Amino acid sequence: MSRRYRCVSVVVVLLALIAVPSARASARSRAARRVPIGFVGTDVGTPLYPPSVASVDIAAQLRLMVASGVETIRVPFDWGSAQPYEYWTEVPPAKAHQFVDVDGLPTDFGPMDQLVDLAARYRLTVLPTVLDAPTWDSVGYQGAVDIPKSPYWYAQFMQALVQRYGPNGSFWSDHSPKVPIRMWQIWNEVNLSAFWPQHPSFAHTYVQLLQAASQAIKAADTGATVVLAGLPNYSWVNLAQIYKVPGARSAFDVVAVHPYTRQPRGVLTILNRIRGVMDRSGDRRKPIVADEISWPSSKGHTHITYRLDIGTTEAGQARDVSQAVSLLANNRVRLGLLGFYWFTWATYDRPNYPLFDFSGLVKYGSGRFTAKPALSALRRAALAVEGCVRKGSVTTACA
Repeated sequence: MSRRYRCVSVVVVLLALIAVPSARASARSRAARRVPIGFVGTDVGTPLYPPSVASVDIAAQLRLMVASGVETIRVPFDWGSAQPYEYWTEVPPAKAHQFVDVDGLPTDFGPMDQLVDLAARYRLTVLPTVLDAPTWDSVGYQGAVDIPKSPYWYAQFMQALVQRYGPNGSFWSDHSPKVPIRMWQIWNEVNLSAFWPQHPSFAHTYVQLLQAASQAIKAADTGATVVLAGLPNYSWVNLAQIYKVPGARSAFDVVAVHPYTRQPRGVLTILNRIRGVMDRSGDRRKPIVADEISWPSSKGHTHITYRLDIGTTEAGQARDVSQAVSLLANNRVRLGLLGFYWFTWATYDRPNYPLFDFSGLVKYGSGRFTAKPALSALRRAALAVEGCVRKGSVTTACA
């Protein structure tokens, strides 16, 4: 054999030897993913959505989320903002172009369209939390949001949302890629008076809304997933109250929990109690989602804590988010945990504001977003459980 062909043979052998470990390493990388796609999420609200000022670049923040291992976002869809007018004659002429007709109701899908479109580009799935009645269907309840007079118009709005953003939604006829919304959350924190009247029984009146909304959603998308309102505080007690309402169990597919607690391990304690209530109620197979977890970096910056002992420093926030991701990933199968959402992506971090104003992974001020140490901690922890060294341009790809 000539020297030339001997050299070629050696090169071929070396390339083969290199390729085998590379293939094995690639297989190991895929096998190293310990959680399903969509396990790591974040809540998205002001100042990012709806944008507080024109300079807010939603797309840039969504790209940062993807790079940080976030694969799903939970977003408030404000019913009152989408359908503020009962009749077309009430719509100011200068704003008429923003609205489309939905069963006779002027409806503004604009902000939701923008977010759904951008999220789809990065393959981020969206969990909308639909709440806040328009004034024309409000009972005038003095809380953080307006409460509907009856479940009817809320259910109609839910059906309209599914018909727009669901798998057969009109939105996807001229938007690509198609990433339809398949999970819908019915209201938020109904066990708190700020979000739902507690008398005579929050459970009975909420379940009426839940049942009507669930029927409307399933009529538009039989494969849709209905998520219970996220429950904070003594969530396991309140969940048991919901289960006692006739027909409640068949009206939802996922239980949502806000396990706010001082230490990351306390999250598991709360989720264990929720799992116990579900199992005893005949829902062993139904999953849980921790749709809000957080340790705000509010220590030394505010005294407005809502009696929640969860405030910490920026370093403590980073430590806690790292521990929480690992704990949740390690216990997800046992708990039946679909995933979690960090509350929240961005905040203003303003002195003497309520503690949740310090819960962001990034903070916004002077026209720019600045990452806090917790963002790097989330990224390291998320990529570790997702089996990635770094993320590609979309959630489903490792670079």
